[in-house]
Amino acid sequence: MFLTESNYHSLEANKEYLSVSQYKSFCGTLGRAGCEEKALATINGEWEDPITLPMLIGSYVDSHFEGTLDLFKMKNPEIFKKRTPELKMAFQKAEEIIQRIERDEFFMLYMSGQKQTILTAGMFGAKWKAKMDSYHPDKCIVDLKVVKNIHEKFWIRDLGYHISFIEYWAYDLQLAIYQAVEEKKSKKKIPCFIAAADKTNYPDIELIGIEQYRLDEAMQDVERNTQRILKLKAGKVKPIRCGICDYCKHTKVLTAPISCETLIEGF
Repeated sequence: MFLTESNYHSLEANKEYLSVSQYKSFCGTLGRAGCEEKALATINGEWEDPITLPMLIGSYVDSHFEGTLDLFKMKNPEIFKKRTPELKMAFQKAEEIIQRIERDEFFMLYMSGQKQTILTAGMFGAKWKAKMDSYHPDKCIVDLKVVKNIHEKFWIRDLGYHISFIEYWAYDLQLAIYQAVEEKKSKKKIPCFIAAADKTNYPDIELIGIEQYRLDEAMQDVERNTQRILKLKAGKVKPIRCGICDYCKHTKVLTAPISCETLIEGF
């Protein structure tokens, strides 16, 4: 299957290819547990997560830099106040973020690459797809992220220390996959950056380089997990339910009472 802008997110493409979002859906991140059963239900068109406000705000900013904001506005009339052309407050904030980004020449230099470039490659016995926000061939890969607060710290109890939003949401893993897919084309590893902007009162911006050792470690995890994902997609192994996601709650079937001691397990 040849991928285009119109079919990149199709069920057919998701069945044939692995992607960052699909991988995270199966394996999870430190910020959100994976659910194999939900991931398969999504691939098969049986489940679709609702679009959240933070996702919509991020898509608004993405669409601006892709040059497709007018189309985004047409497809999402709920971003406007009722019976007016005025944006709701959250999307006025998105406009403020865009204006802050565009005031910075250095940030805009890194955002000036080829937009939404689609690449595919074979890795670890699977076909992978990647779609990059700003691609500078032979130079670097840049991914735009709009977050709550660039400097927010996340406490991970099992690790015993705080981590950044990049590790919490596995954005380093995302760029590791992009780099590896691109490497199949260029035959070399090119640097990867997160172009971050946040929603604080005065939006902050940063260009964040992802160290190569982080990218290499992330790809070790990808290699280790890919074979199980392929077996799950082929129906060769039974998927594991996480028990806490919306899909699991929606499809749960009670078979016996539980004790009150178990109520907070997994949460």
